[in-house]
Amino acid sequence: MEASLPLIISQSTPLFLTGVFVFGLLLGSFLNVVILRVPARLFHDWRSQCSDLLELKDDEQPEKPPNILWNRSRCPDCGHLIAGRENIPVLSYLFLGGKCASCKENISIRYPVTELITAALFTVAAWHFGPTTQLLAALVLTGLLIALTGIDIDHQLLPDGLTLPLLWIGLIFSLFNVFVDPVASIVGAVAGYLSLWIIFQLFKLLTGKEGMGYGDFKLLAALGAWMGWQMLPIIVLFSSLVGAIVGIVLMGLKKHQSSQPMPFGPFIAAAGWIALIWGDKIISLYFSASGLA
Repeated sequence: MEASLPLIISQSTPLFLTGVFVFGLLLGSFLNVVILRVPARLFHDWRSQCSDLLELKDDEQPEKPPNILWNRSRCPDCGHLIAGRENIPVLSYLFLGGKCASCKENISIRYPVTELITAALFTVAAWHFGPTTQLLAALVLTGLLIALTGIDIDHQLLPDGLTLPLLWIGLIFSLFNVFVDPVASIVGAVAGYLSLWIIFQLFKLLTGKEGMGYGDFKLLAALGAWMGWQMLPIIVLFSSLVGAIVGIVLMGLKKHQSSQPMPFGPFIAAAGWIALIWGDKIISLYFSASGLA
């Protein structure tokens, strides 16, 4: 009996990884849309709700931003409707020379970079987990973390519309022991939220300032739900360390002011992804080095 196509793909590592890489490019293109449109729709809805609440009459109510799924993309400068051949991940950017086909304004390099990062992270996850249920879950987590990272960099915002589903998906996966059992997942979610909430309250009590946002609490809670409480020390340590290093470097280069808030979500997301792939090895190395193993 001839082997089925999915079986052939799963048994051929180069073909399997290539397929995942291409899928990552395509999803990365969609994540660019999510990063751009989710905040725009949120801001529009918030303005509308405030106007309704305050009973304000605004004759020039701005047009509602495009839907995430159904509306085609347009050039933000000239409104040119982007054709399918102009929307091929990475290749279209190179073919167009990084410029709009209509008005010739520069296209942000971030679009192909996001596509390549998504493809690269998907491929690493595929190499690590193989064609398993864990890989499907890891791709969901990776995609949402990339979207949250992009939005937080742009707007210092981690929308509930992404963090809360991420939390619930992690809890649901724990029912099937995809990464951790339900007890570790629930304790991880609670501990993840409370750990940053307590730090937030202490910092506010001592300085009178808010050191981070509630979205950071929810993101760490979501990662705790996905990977269990055991991974939280790694995530908090790595995110704090990398965040401090990046902050010091940016201030040294005069790219960031000490009084200017810096989004912490990208560091939590990056540390969470590292813990997903290499967390067990990091813990094992720590216990071996400390003589506790």
